[in-house]
Amino acid sequence: MKPAPRPPNHYRLRLPGPVAVPSRVLQATAAPVLNHRGPEFRAIVAAVQERIQPVIGTENSVMFFASSGTGVMEASLVNIGAPGESVLVCINGQFGTRFASIAKSLGLQVDGLEFEWGTAIRPQTVADRLKEKTYRAVILVHNESSTGVIADIEAIGKVVRETPSLFIVDSVSGLGGISMRQDEWGVDVLVSASQKALMCPPGLALVSASAKAREVIQRDDRFSRFYWDFRSVLTSLEANETPFTAPVSLMAGLLASLELIHEEGLPEVLKRHHELASAFRGGAVALGFRIYGQADSLSDTVVALQVPEGIDGGDIVRRLYHEHHTVIAGSRNKLNGQVIRIGTMGDFDLSDVLLDLAYLQEALQHLGVNVQPGAAIAAALSSIKKGKI
Repeated sequence: MKPAPRPPNHYRLRLPGPVAVPSRVLQATAAPVLNHRGPEFRAIVAAVQERIQPVIGTENSVMFFASSGTGVMEASLVNIGAPGESVLVCINGQFGTRFASIAKSLGLQVDGLEFEWGTAIRPQTVADRLKEKTYRAVILVHNESSTGVIADIEAIGKVVRETPSLFIVDSVSGLGGISMRQDEWGVDVLVSASQKALMCPPGLALVSASAKAREVIQRDDRFSRFYWDFRSVLTSLEANETPFTAPVSLMAGLLASLELIHEEGLPEVLKRHHELASAFRGGAVALGFRIYGQADSLSDTVVALQVPEGIDGGDIVRRLYHEHHTVIAGSRNKLNGQVIRIGTMGDFDLSDVLLDLAYLQEALQHLGVNVQPGAAIAAALSSIKKGKI
């Protein structure tokens, strides 16, 4: 039997997710596995609840699933929808498209509200559509990681709040790195996952549902549900348990991650993400990249870069991996070859920004692009000095 393949030495995970995980979180996931019905695990569930609620900006009980983010995207629709009901899905990138595909597969009537990729969802356009038709839900992606653009959740929440529709938001790549105030902004169902700005390994997903949403969730005329049934999850949470076997080690890791966030202070965590992402963009522009995405709606957790003319983004991705053991992302959609993406979240600091920029400089030089050596790092450091990190 051949030895199992292992990643190269000094492997650097710089994707928009999964991300590099802090050693303290990894140590927590490597602790002895606990009884998922025992007092030790119930104490972890209670502690995670207490610490995740301020990050989400909610007083709701937060539900946990052994799942990817896509799983709880589907779960949100299974619990609020019924066959033939209409939903409005705002689409300005790959993951809005995915939400629409999930809704269609379940038998929902999907109206797609399309925006040009790289632009933000316009609240007034949503408001105009809601005057024309009543929907079971309005659905969108908070942080569209395929394009590096965020949505104005507060403004859109104000629009949806005045209607019977529920407001469902995917913040898989936003929560923990970009501000979220679920209760204040009127988000009825918030879904996220562990492997991005929450700084944990993949496999743990979470959902928070408002009182408005729970009125619909409790109805018996929704889609058939068993594993995804929010009603049974909410009941189990009253005893700090889950209905089925929980990913106990990942929950221990999430607790460690949340402790790190609160020790630093959530405002400081959000500020750090913003300043490091801004520094990265400043350095990338100095290398000749163009920033992809609407300038006033750029993500603090994902940097999307339009590659110089005549260069295939895939060549940059491959060069960083083969020469520097650094894994960044291209685009697996209509932006393939045109845009590369780097995560600015997880176990990530200024040294990573500078090293990434140095590797991008080397890759461009190898591909024949004329760049000014050192300009990118100088630009990033100048940005950081202004931000006073």
